[in-house]
Amino acid sequence: MKKALVLGASGGMGYSIVKELSKRGIQVTAFARTKSKLDKLFKNDTNVTTFQGDIFQGQDIKDAAKGADVIFQAANIPYPEWEKKLETFMGNILTAAQVSGASLAIVDNIYAYGRSDGRKVQEDFPKNPHTKKGRIRLNVEDLVKNSDVKALIAHFPDFYGPNAENSILHFTLQGVVKNKRAMFVGNQQIKREFIFTPDGAKAIVNLALNENAYGQNWNIPGIGVISGKELVKIIRDTDNYEKGVSTITKNMIRFLGIFDPIMREVVEMFYLNEEPVVLDGNKYEQFIGELPRTSYREGLKQTLDYMKNIG
Repeated sequence: MKKALVLGASGGMGYSIVKELSKRGIQVTAFARTKSKLDKLFKNDTNVTTFQGDIFQGQDIKDAAKGADVIFQAANIPYPEWEKKLETFMGNILTAAQVSGASLAIVDNIYAYGRSDGRKVQEDFPKNPHTKKGRIRLNVEDLVKNSDVKALIAHFPDFYGPNAENSILHFTLQGVVKNKRAMFVGNQQIKREFIFTPDGAKAIVNLALNENAYGQNWNIPGIGVISGKELVKIIRDTDNYEKGVSTITKNMIRFLGIFDPIMREVVEMFYLNEEPVVLDGNKYEQFIGELPRTSYREGLKQTLDYMKNIG
């Protein structure tokens, strides 16, 4: 891979993928809607060219994909738009990949798996989504698999890390950075899984560099499960944070959903805070190598440092 296109480059995983590719000396086109944000994130990186574009404008993606060996799809849209628009923009990406001859590496979540019944989820785990958003993600996956584009799909748990602003842990860390009372989404006693975005970026770039990885799904877990209480303790130990941390319950989100369409959609996915889906990474380690795994302590420290530095 000499050149790559990263869609959603101003988001959490997209940002880390751009940085990982650049670190390896690969020329990157960083694609997002807002040029000022792209310039702020990548202005000092000589391996990165920014491209202001709209994922719903197929020609924008085609133009950005010219000369790219791999397209990394890390863009997302708000929940309320998924039903009408998610398949549309994936269709635009597939068309651009076909025209440019690029391979496709897709950042995906765990929604399509549905409930896991407490088992670690391997790639052959039956996908039986019980939510609307899970069914939409599965439809998009089928769209990719039924195309003639050489593609791989990487499933990740919830993100946290530098610039990962659309994540539930970022919501908690905002309060910490401001030294105000923080809020944690879900029962703080339940253990669930998160992945540090630079680790996820390393893993998907490793996959994209391996020709045998295409045509397959890959599960990329974090370093392990952890409870909210444990996360808060790490934050207190590493950041001298002494404020209280409140719990956001499902009923609280349901109430907010009366006024906020995004919160209405969040309620459906709240089961992940109560019945966590935990990924099994044995396939990756068997065929690709050791998974990148940064400790929660170090990952949280780096994330908080980044958030403080950008002010």
